[in-house]
Amino acid sequence: MGGGRITNPNWLELFPDRIRSILLELPRELLGRLEEIRIREGRPLEVNESGGHRFVTGLGQLTLDEDKAYRPSRDDSRRFLDLISNHSLYTLEEELRKGFITVPGGHRIGLAGRTVLSGGKVEHIRDISGFNVRIAREVPGAASAVLPYLYDERERRMKHALILSPPQHGKTTLLRDLARQISSGCFGSPPVKTTGMKVGIIDERSEIAGSLAGVPSFDVGPRTDVMDACPKAEGMMMMIRSMSPDVLIVDEIGREEDAEAVTEALHAGISVIASAHGSGPEELQNRPAMKRLMDNRMFEIYVLLHRSRGKTAFRLMDRQMRILQLHAKGEAHHA
Repeated sequence: MGGGRITNPNWLELFPDRIRSILLELPRELLGRLEEIRIREGRPLEVNESGGHRFVTGLGQLTLDEDKAYRPSRDDSRRFLDLISNHSLYTLEEELRKGFITVPGGHRIGLAGRTVLSGGKVEHIRDISGFNVRIAREVPGAASAVLPYLYDERERRMKHALILSPPQHGKTTLLRDLARQISSGCFGSPPVKTTGMKVGIIDERSEIAGSLAGVPSFDVGPRTDVMDACPKAEGMMMMIRSMSPDVLIVDEIGREEDAEAVTEALHAGISVIASAHGSGPEELQNRPAMKRLMDNRMFEIYVLLHRSRGKTAFRLMDRQMRILQLHAKGEAHHA
């Protein structure tokens, strides 16, 4: 296929030799756009980008014919699991209970296999034979189109905001760049360089900052503190008590304890920018914790993301669910 080979991106080091060599044969431009790589033992190797999937042959060619695709072996699966667990699977008990592993760089690897139950709850996963690698990338400027709507120039603060979208529409990438720009101090309309705000990121899945040994691997700004691998609700309270942030950024809220922590932060005068799964506010009405936040009008602005021809577009609504902005275009970016 056209496009030539590409030198190893860091995420390719996750894969065992055979699969890595196949992926390196993919076109250069495609490697730069890939969002997911799915390994299913004994079934076709699959790649996904811009909402479309294709299988990959043993020669690194794209196909929709599953019979022509490379089928990862038991040895491929075992080697991959060994690599992503850093040869210490027994140390990942909590990750196995949740069904995913987050590796350095913020890349998230979903797992499928046989669950082991204890007291009716998942204790861990064994016989793992399915992997979904979600590739994380930082996109400087991804938040530029949204940020002016989030900044209250009169009060010189960030508005309380909730970012909504289905999976893989760019929530995490947007949050990452919001942290960078708010911390750096370049916002307003038109953007004016000013003193950055103190930003606290609660990064339960290590996806926003991609921290390694506590140090972010992504640029999240000079005045940003990260609470890594910490449950969201507990992390928000810890950050409020210890780091006095101006803005809290948190990904994928939804539980009762998350809503209580958000409410506590807002009452403490701290701006909260959070994300949640959903295509619109109406879906949140079916979740008691989120419904209460909405009914109490805790968020001043809602940012609804959706994909359009490979780019992320957004529309804005105020706390009364009135539309403020339709189909403003952002950059192409995916979480």
